[in-house]
Amino acid sequence: MDDMTRAAFERLLDLARSDTGQARRAANFILAWWNAESLGAFDIAELFGQDETIAKDMATVFAWIASRSNATYPDEYRSEIEGLIEAWRPEVWARSKGSLLAGSPVSA
Repeated sequence: MDDMTRAAFERLLDLARSDTGQARRAANFILAWWNAESLGAFDIAELFGQDETIAKDMATVFAWIASRSNATYPDEYRSEIEGLIEAWRPEVWARSKGSLLAGSPVSA
């Protein structure tokens, strides 16, 4: 990830750790990239409720993702993203913990 994209992504992560409507939309964006099937997709209409600077950070990250020739995920931020899953998708987090305890592979 280039420096500009990393900075935008880290601002979104910081925002997503708070508890506001802006934070929820930032978390939805990040979690959709991580695993849209189990964590929910990002509704493009959510941009209407974002501050312009946040929407620009999302656009920066989105453009970077679109420029990759293969699927790329922010694996180096796994622990931070797991924190977002726990905070914003507690039901998915609980299921993943139950799967770990049962010895099953986790898909989330």
